[in-house]
Amino acid sequence: MSKERARRRAERAAEQARQAALRAEREARRARWRRLRARLAAAVPRPIRVARQGGVIARRHKAQNAVVAMLFVLVQAGAWLLLGGWAARVGVLVLSLLLLPVLVTVVFDRRS
Repeated sequence: MSKERARRRAERAAEQARQAALRAEREARRARWRRLRARLAAAVPRPIRVARQGGVIARRHKAQNAVVAMLFVLVQAGAWLLLGGWAARVGVLVLSLLLLPVLVTVVFDRRS
């Protein structure tokens, strides 16, 4: 009976040693990957995050910009549908691009 227990104990010890070797190998592999990732992360510059404003004024400006963009698109779509010549369409586009800042300044007085 004692020999049987000794054999089982030896089997358990061998299994534990095998498991410990597997764990050590896994941990060594993970450590290598961590070192590699750290080297790569140090070599690649991180992107700079710009905090966006989320206040009342920022929301109002976003809404105003959306309105201006929609009006610009509508004017362009109307010009493309109603005008037949390419010169007229391009003229409307150029005129719209030139008058857009004026319109924004006059309609949305951003000083207040």
